[in-house]
Amino acid sequence: MKDILERLVNREINIDDAERLINADKILEFDEIAKFDAKRKDRTGFPEAVFAQSKAFEDLLLIIDKYMDSDNDNLILTRLSNERYEMLLDEFDDDAFIFEYNKRAQILIIKKEIVDREPIAKIGIMTAGTSDINIAEEARVIVEEGGCEAVTSYDVGVAGIHRLFPQIARMVEEDVRAIIVCAGMEGALPSVVAGLVDIPVIAVPTSVGYGVGEGGRVALDSMLQSCAPGIAVVNIDNGFGAGVFALTIVRSSG
Repeated sequence: MKDILERLVNREINIDDAERLINADKILEFDEIAKFDAKRKDRTGFPEAVFAQSKAFEDLLLIIDKYMDSDNDNLILTRLSNERYEMLLDEFDDDAFIFEYNKRAQILIIKKEIVDREPIAKIGIMTAGTSDINIAEEARVIVEEGGCEAVTSYDVGVAGIHRLFPQIARMVEEDVRAIIVCAGMEGALPSVVAGLVDIPVIAVPTSVGYGVGEGGRVALDSMLQSCAPGIAVVNIDNGFGAGVFALTIVRSSG
């Protein structure tokens, strides 16, 4: 950045060239393996995360090593198996970084320091069943990393709908700004929740189910077809996307 500005002051480049170079400089390139969007948080309010599931272990090592040498914020790795997390611990035994791993969500956050801060808002997270909790936990980790407090209520699906109403009342009392609802099978829970609250509902279809519901497509179609207004639907098992979208709602609404 300093080099670009010096070239601009010395009239070696014009202002359009400087803008182009600065924008190009916002991408960190790690050898020829990864191009990391280091300034995404500046543009969108939430940093880029590394999807670890399909990456070679050596590539993950390179990304982590190079990223942590930079002056960027915390590094988030999603869909990181417990086995690969243990392998990473063997490679990075330096006390300079803090590793926070959620086994259920399979998310690793690498931090340079612990920063205490007051939550900017509260976001509710609900699941229809216990089988949906791993996706809900992915959303919870992202919500909390984004500076919000997560108010959770798990296993309150429509099969025992009497369990649901006290939990929704609790979230209303807690003044949550949005509710993330994770459900598999027929995916009915988000419609019920959206019919009872006046805040945005983010529906997350999960791949829990069998027969025609296997893989989560039935839940996805049901949520897209919901007769209750005020629902946004993310992709199957996309707790990460739901968490980021909830944070976007909070920030955009002041």
